Amino acid sequence: MQDTDTPRQLRRAVVASVVGTSIEWYDFFLYGSAAALVFPKLFFPKSAPLTGALLSFATYAVGFAARPVGAWIFGSYGDRIGRKATLIVTLLTMGIATALIGVLPTYSSIGIWGGIILTVLRVFQGIGVGGEWGGSVLLAMEWGSNRRRGLVASWPQMGVPIGLILGNGALLIFSNVTGSAFLEWGWRIPFLLSFVLVAVGLYIRLGVMETPLFRKLVAEKRVEPRPFTTVVRRNWREILLAMFVRTSEQAPFYILTAFVLVYGTEQLKLGKNFMLFCVFFAACLSLLTIPLAGMASDRFGRRPVYMVGVILIGLVAFPYFALLNTGVAALVVIAVVVSLIPHDIQYGPQAALIAESFTGRLRYSGASMGYQLASLTAGGPAPLIATKLLSVYHSSTPIALYIVGCSVVSLVALLFMKERSQVDHTVEYDSQPSGLGAGSPTVGAPVGR
Repeated sequence: MQDTDTPRQLRRAVVASVVGTSIEWYDFFLYGSAAALVFPKLFFPKSAPLTGALLSFATYAVGFAARPVGAWIFGSYGDRIGRKATLIVTLLTMGIATALIGVLPTYSSIGIWGGIILTVLRVFQGIGVGGEWGGSVLLAMEWGSNRRRGLVASWPQMGVPIGLILGNGALLIFSNVTGSAFLEWGWRIPFLLSFVLVAVGLYIRLGVMETPLFRKLVAEKRVEPRPFTTVVRRNWREILLAMFVRTSEQAPFYILTAFVLVYGTEQLKLGKNFMLFCVFFAACLSLLTIPLAGMASDRFGRRPVYMVGVILIGLVAFPYFALLNTGVAALVVIAVVVSLIPHDIQYGPQAALIAESFTGRLRYSGASMGYQLASLTAGGPAPLIATKLLSVYHSSTPIALYIVGCSVVSLVALLFMKERSQVDHTVEYDSQPSGLGAGSPTVGAPVGR
């Protein structure tokens, strides 16, 4: 490959990463919205509203528990056989599982087996998305330059708001088109559309070359034979810090985008479509704030920008619920739309912040595991915890306190993370495979401004 091909391949890599992650998160968030609005009635119809929501969110949480498994499986393959090939498998895993949900019989047809099969398919969704994030970030970041690493790595993060827009948009469209038949068969169409989206994603990803960094590792025979075992042994601190630093980003996010649908419809008695529109507009704003935060991290550093988001999410928790509880439509819209800004300020630089913590030959495994472990401690339990707190205390105050607590956890973790925005990510962080780990002070070469 000639040097002149690099910009073209970078564009392809960014497009492939954004499209792929958008499809994966469309599938993942579509399930989340359906878990709040559809599945309690179809798969747990004999339960009280909040109990049905709890059971539905339990199947939702199973997908989060499966994400570290996907990080382990696909992270190991991504560091051994390459980023591109692994990403093709993750896309197929997620897409097929989502499409099968679209043909799944409900409680009225097969009883409790509908909920059991739904849970199994959710596990495969979690495994797929567990391996997707790390590969998509590296596919873009390892084709990009060191100077714009935060911005380039933030583009795959755009898959989250795009997936949220597509998922909620699909439910809104087919809810209005099918009307009273939505709960009978209309809800299935957005899930079946996953077949089409996966075909598009595969076509785009097959046209991208493997990253220069991984090809360099292969040429120099530095590919790690057991990357997962090695990265856990050498970089367990970085993995745990990545997990904890995500707490203030991930737990509030699923409260602000999934639980809020239950809170708005069941507690505030607002319309289902109205709440979907609110989350839809919030995701649209994220299309701007996420890359801006990534760009800011290239200028001011990952940690300072991330810290702003961590502090803000704690500060907005109580005002957020205060606005929601007014029940006034305009104030509810403001609360939901503005609430994602502190999340986006964290999510923009987060990809580079976590990926930079690991040396190249262990980066897919280490970054994926650190990122996805937060699914067990933050993302998965968050809607369950929020729903339980609401059912016990009948107040939003404990939920706001929970969000503040998440902010404190991430702030402490961030203080222990190293700033590596000026380190050359193409240089191995250690000179020998059995030498110092990525946490060593002798990491990489500094990047000049």
